Amino acid sequence: MRARNYRDVKGQAYTRKKFVRGFPPPKITKFTMGDTKSKFEYKARLIAVKGVQIRHNALEAARIATNRYLGVKLATNYCLRILPFPHMILRENKMIFGAHADRLQDGMKRSFGKPIGTAARVKRNQTLLTVDVNADGIEVAKVALKRGSAKLPTPCRIAIEKVQEEEAKAS
Repeated sequence: MRARNYRDVKGQAYTRKKFVRGFPPPKITKFTMGDTKSKFEYKARLIAVKGVQIRHNALEAARIATNRYLGVKLATNYCLRILPFPHMILRENKMIFGAHADRLQDGMKRSFGKPIGTAARVKRNQTLLTVDVNADGIEVAKVALKRGSAKLPTPCRIAIEKVQEEEAKAS
């Protein structure tokens, strides 16, 4: 099956991992990168335009693409956060197609499927990634988020906002 088969949000959420045996763990393990202790002036957000399911390997690819560009251009003068977590368990009923496959198929027999991975359900206008930077890193953050959005199955927009000074001092 292809990744686009799991893009649409269909059916009920299937997240109870204690009842499921043998699902692969998510490929994404780090959700915060860069300098987490410093206070930054600006926050760049990557926002989903449509509601979709994002597979765990797409989140990992977006994280790598964004973090690599930020690391090269800003060294450690940024903080990148991945917000959605892949809770949804994806299942697939594997069928064999091709020459002489008619003798090997099981069809709909026990068609519940086997777990093949996990995905994060994302709603419309939900923030996917945030990058905290200072004024000199705004353009770099925009390019990095654009590179990360190319790895995701939904069109995204980038929003830049100035962090309130009270928030910066309080947290």
